[in-house]
Amino acid sequence: MEKRNYRNTGAEISLLGFGCMRLPRIDPEKQDINFAQAQELIDMAYAQGVNYFDTAYMYHGGQSELFIGQALKKYPRDSFYLANKMPVWMAETKEDVDRIFQDQLKKCGVDYFDFYLCHSLNRGHWKRLREFGVYEYLSEQKKAGKIRQLGFSFHDKPDLMEEILQTYTWDFAQIQLNYLDWDMQNAKRQYELLEAHGLPCIVMEPVRGGALATLSPEAAALLKEADPTRSIASWALRYAASLPNVMTVLSGMSTPEQVQDNLQTMTPFVPLSQEETALVYRAARLYLESRTVPCTACRYCMDCPAGVDIPLMFQIFNRFKMTENGADARSAFAAAGEEKQAAHCVSCRKCTQHCPQLIDIPERLKEVEELARRVSR
Repeated sequence: MEKRNYRNTGAEISLLGFGCMRLPRIDPEKQDINFAQAQELIDMAYAQGVNYFDTAYMYHGGQSELFIGQALKKYPRDSFYLANKMPVWMAETKEDVDRIFQDQLKKCGVDYFDFYLCHSLNRGHWKRLREFGVYEYLSEQKKAGKIRQLGFSFHDKPDLMEEILQTYTWDFAQIQLNYLDWDMQNAKRQYELLEAHGLPCIVMEPVRGGALATLSPEAAALLKEADPTRSIASWALRYAASLPNVMTVLSGMSTPEQVQDNLQTMTPFVPLSQEETALVYRAARLYLESRTVPCTACRYCMDCPAGVDIPLMFQIFNRFKMTENGADARSAFAAAGEEKQAAHCVSCRKCTQHCPQLIDIPERLKEVEELARRVSR
């Protein structure tokens, strides 16, 4: 496993990081983690040199921290790097910030976090962070040795990132970066800002919640023709890892096959050539033509007050857009259950406040509702 040195400190971080947001579940309809299966994935990755593990307070309904704390107990504490995050939107008072942080240490069973982030900063979360003195609090925790490196994860426009970078001193940052969002969400400018400030870049959503592991039939065929031996997902991981200021590329792996494929992609790591980079951009253009919803199934939008399963609705819609299989969509909508349908959306817009992809969810759900009606005729 290729490793990259963190800011010339001697800390060697695996180029592939393990994201703990999409671990195997006992029931696909619930967030409960299948601990035994998930432990196998962690062990497989660790054995092949993965040493960076990323969790968060709200992943898997709060179970992700408990799981990864237990999963890593068998390994020496100095043999891995554990990253966690402060969800400022879940804090109603300044006291909640301390309560959440102390709870995270306890749930993970550690005395310190190697990397700690202010989670999912956008304009609203940034405002609350400053109102509650979150950076100042976390800086004190860093002085106390409970945080080794302090950074932030980001989901907004570059002008806000510039403000964040100029307001406080940071050690690193995490951004959504993939060959689709390089232009679509201006990940290019975000990456360049981090580079200019000398901050290592951690990549999240390199495969965009799995969307770039499947693509549309035309886009997938383009990449398969170029190299039949590589998976579609491997192109996305290689794209992100080819950037020199990227420290690690997080992948939310949920099956042994995904872990093995990602390990093969990074061991040994072969950067994309100029020709291959041009090829993935062509694949991105073909994929965009399919008019899918850019949802990564992060579930930050949930729970919906009206009961709509937003990620599931978009998943069914996207699959139809790529396959045009009306019978499959009809059965998928039926299997979801009447209470989870897009038709129940009341446009309260609570979901849009938390969507990292800045999707106009109520408007796109209208398209889903129309599809459901069409295929049911």
